[in-house]
Amino acid sequence: MSTDEKLMDVAVVAIGRNEGERLRACLASVVEKVALTVYVDSGSTDNSKMIAENLGAVTVDLDTSVPFTAARARNAGFKAALAHLPDLEWVQFVDGDCEVQPDWLSTARNHLRTHDEHAIVFGRRRERFPERSVYNEMCDIEWDVQPGITKYCGGDIMARISVLKKIGGYRESLIAGEEPEMCVRIRAAGWKIEALPAEMTLHDANMTQFTQWWRRVMRSGWAYAAGAHLHGAPPEKHWVKQSRQAWLWVGLPFALIFIGLPLFGAGAFLVLLVYPLQWLRLYIKLEGSKRRRLLGALSITLGRLPEFCGQVRYIFEIVTNRRAKLIEYK
Repeated sequence: MSTDEKLMDVAVVAIGRNEGERLRACLASVVEKVALTVYVDSGSTDNSKMIAENLGAVTVDLDTSVPFTAARARNAGFKAALAHLPDLEWVQFVDGDCEVQPDWLSTARNHLRTHDEHAIVFGRRRERFPERSVYNEMCDIEWDVQPGITKYCGGDIMARISVLKKIGGYRESLIAGEEPEMCVRIRAAGWKIEALPAEMTLHDANMTQFTQWWRRVMRSGWAYAAGAHLHGAPPEKHWVKQSRQAWLWVGLPFALIFIGLPLFGAGAFLVLLVYPLQWLRLYIKLEGSKRRRLLGALSITLGRLPEFCGQVRYIFEIVTNRRAKLIEYK
């Protein structure tokens, strides 16, 4: 793409740590298409920063004296982009393990230009290698969001810069769930968020172990608890339902077992039959192929356990006034 074909009112902010060749693919997919590409590095020990510089991206190092969060990184990249080009109108945020699809940037920008009430758009994120592990495949199922006006977005989005300025960007203290939390504030200000029926990014989860999946879902549980704590009051009731489900499906059954042991002995463990029954209910309810329904139902049912652990971790940090630390799965 020649210089005069670049989207001169768009910047890309990529964030990452130790992404290596995944970062190279990410930045190579955008640097020649937009006015400015910024890469924010969160303490990489590999050659990520060198890769970014060689590809022509502006690089930003996060202050290591403050705990890393994706929210901090995105805000830092956003500020750096505006420092270089104050008149930018749109910013594409992308995680460093994602490759932006060829037509996405122009599709997203053109949609925002013709829909003045929209603050954020995003498209279909797909797993690059869903066949490599069941955990990658579960991610690909998770990314399959119905197009249309929606309440929340993920990490890869294109946003209207004027709106980000007004609402103050991402909440930097959150180690997870910072995107939906920002969406709550954006919608409260009267703006809309839309999922477009367009290919957006290829994501490389690179999950091959059960422990990786566990920590990733535990992070979601932490985010649910944090979101409910921040915006759980009516009318939003942000993630209150999701938080309650973790306690309903884990806290309650195990409490019943504890109470029932003196009365029924080993029979108290029959309460655990609720899990295969829930899996079967979800398998029947979900849509798609048999394998897709099987994995989707399994992910939701089994995922309640790490979600519950994430909830407990958040409560412990609040009660003890401890600073939250990243829950990483890579």
